[in-house]
Amino acid sequence: MKITALLVLKCNPDGSDPVVLATAMDVSHFGYFQRSSVKEFILFVARTVGKRTPPGQRQSVQHEEYKVHSYNRNGLCVMGFMDDHYPVRSSFSLLNQVLDEYQKNFGESWRTAQADNMQPWPYLNEALNKYQDPAEADKLLKIQRELDETKIILHKTIDSVLARGEKLDSLVEKSSDLSAASQWLGCCG
Repeated sequence: MKITALLVLKCNPDGSDPVVLATAMDVSHFGYFQRSSVKEFILFVARTVGKRTPPGQRQSVQHEEYKVHSYNRNGLCVMGFMDDHYPVRSSFSLLNQVLDEYQKNFGESWRTAQADNMQPWPYLNEALNKYQDPAEADKLLKIQRELDETKIILHKTIDSVLARGEKLDSLVEKSSDLSAASQWLGCCG
């Protein structure tokens, strides 16, 4: 599971190209000479999908083994480029967190943006790294994973208790045999 890019865009209601407000990309898993082309492709797809995501809507677009998840909140749009194995629920949870954080940091200043802003936004890079694990983005997934781990531990504990119980039973049986043998030796010996 991998997140390749996160972008925040201003989607214009008139249908013109969206304005890029912030980006974070990790294209290190692509070949060195492909990286600039991949970045350009990500920007192109982000603008295209952003332009076609209506306000208040979420959508996912699949391309080969990647999915582009988009959420447009009243013109402020966030995109996530993930591989096909990244859970959809975690993806949209992450996109919600990014939008909330963007509005907390920048307020409504995005509404006046006219040109792309390629300045790095540290939070977006941190989110790109932190949320490579989907459980970090989706609290329910994290709880489910913890429950699964607890269940495994409980099963192991129960198995070991049962194994100890069997050992105790055999020890009790042996002690009864020894007791009977000692009584037999005591009376017959």
